Amino acid sequence: MRLRASPRRQSTMSRIPRLLLPHIAVVVIVVVTDAFSPGASSTLVNLSPAVDRGDVYAMSEWAANYGGVQQAGGVGLTSYDGYDYFQATQLDMPAGTCITYVPSDLVISSSKALREFGKTLSSCEKRLTKAGVSPDAVPLFRVFFKILAEYEKGDQSPWFPWLDSLPKSYNNGASMTYDCFDILPPYASYCAMQDRLNLLNFQKAVRPLGGPSEAPFGPNVLEDEEVLKWAYNVARTRSIEADGDCFIAPMCDMFNHGANPEAEVTYDPNTGDCYAYAIIDVPAGSPLRISYSDPTNTTPLFANYGFLDDSAPGTFCKLLNMLKEMEELGYGFSDLLFYKDGDISPGVYDVVLYHVLKKGDDPGLAQGFYQATMNGDVSTKAQYQEIYWPYTKEELLNHVNGMIDDIERSARTARSYDLNTHPRVPLILQHNSFVRDTFVQVKSYLDNM
Repeated sequence: MRLRASPRRQSTMSRIPRLLLPHIAVVVIVVVTDAFSPGASSTLVNLSPAVDRGDVYAMSEWAANYGGVQQAGGVGLTSYDGYDYFQATQLDMPAGTCITYVPSDLVISSSKALREFGKTLSSCEKRLTKAGVSPDAVPLFRVFFKILAEYEKGDQSPWFPWLDSLPKSYNNGASMTYDCFDILPPYASYCAMQDRLNLLNFQKAVRPLGGPSEAPFGPNVLEDEEVLKWAYNVARTRSIEADGDCFIAPMCDMFNHGANPEAEVTYDPNTGDCYAYAIIDVPAGSPLRISYSDPTNTTPLFANYGFLDDSAPGTFCKLLNMLKEMEELGYGFSDLLFYKDGDISPGVYDVVLYHVLKKGDDPGLAQGFYQATMNGDVSTKAQYQEIYWPYTKEELLNHVNGMIDDIERSARTARSYDLNTHPRVPLILQHNSFVRDTFVQVKSYLDNM
């Protein structure tokens, strides 16, 4: 979700027209003068570890009264713990209802950031390219850049009430210590490390080693790793990608994740407006959730967003030593799942058998199975699976038993950590228990086959 700022500083937050949609509570919009100037003194967002987050309800009022955000009747923010706030409805909501409308002026987007910062942003992006960062990460980097710019303006930024309301600490991979990585299962460690490497590359792009920065930020931003990490986490955990753009829409970023979501967020690239719609009939008293990513595999959500979705049906089978076989057979991580009830995705059997055959003395066997898989020859594949099932089962059980042992060993190590130094350990243990319990069920299923 993104906000469009012109190359020169906007002097006002534009007046938003009334949105006369069914179920939408219309609000009166006030024009706000932006008093920011380069020399103006300002109060920065307090990123102290002692501060969990700012006033979320004040942010909600700001979004409606000054930003032009409109919400359907009965929709509002709620919290069970005073920290995690989310959208919910107190009224029955039919499918198709427009839940939230966020006007373009309030949306932060990668395309707007590029127009606003132009050459300086492009120069920093070249450093990303040299570092080997995927072009897919560039839109996120632009949002990160915009967040830094608005943070530096402090309370002179139109987005200050929103920025101040956000969490100050996160549990995703970018925030983990190296001790945290030591107690993660291999796939979780892989996903979390990708997030951390992304952060480090973003930092180097705006604050290069051995040379001046081309980013238009002062030392209070460039020399503060906590500021850079916080801005990255805001961009990473609150943005949505659509049609090559990456955007943050305040209030539309308050929908929690759900494996079976009640809503979806859409972005109009022509107007820059953002909408959230109910995609099913939602009864009163229900949370309103969207899907952040593939709901069948909880580990990427854990690594990228810093929470565990224990409603997920399963997890990737962790066969990281068979990535080449996965690629050759055309499978992705979400195709190779172990389920909480012990069931196993069909693709797992294919990858493991292919791995076993490739290790054998007759390369023709592996090639024959590969051709049968690529050609969709179900009958031939079944013959291979039946003949070599004892070897497939043995390979799978060795993997499952090894993973269970590793997780139990990591749990013993984790319990020796000081939680004041490693506050993310409880969440990591919760994630690891989810994986272990799933693998125990798979082991029981295999033992009885």
